Amino acid sequence: QVQLVESGGGLVQAGTSMRLSCTASGRTFSSYRMGWFRQAPGQEREFVAAFNWPAFSTYYADSVKGRFAVSRGDATNTDFLQMNSLKPEDTAIYYCACAPYYAGIYDQEEAYAYWGQGTQVTVSS
Repeated sequence: QVQLVESGGGLVQAGTSMRLSCTASGRTFSSYRMGWFRQAPGQEREFVAAFNWPAFSTYYADSVKGRFAVSRGDATNTDFLQMNSLKPEDTAIYYCACAPYYAGIYDQEEAYAYWGQGTQVTVSS
């Protein structure tokens, strides 16, 4: 059973940076996709970014392209979402998710079998 735990959220001012972490346990697949999604109050959850492993192809929503970056830590069970030039509209609960063996389409929630509990990111203006 794969378990994902996000951390690193909090309150920051617009224009600053934040890095979210996603620590995985039980992730023994030889290939997988890790995705980041977010849900703002009153809105549906939306795709933010993703990468395939081990191929390490990356994908980004247009709203974060050039500001956010996904990466995989030196430790094999931790991944990161680096968020730069944060804006108030980035305020949301951020979730990491795992799709074994590149299942499905990268920006679709249904493709991901495992989800973390989410971490709140609040960007003040």
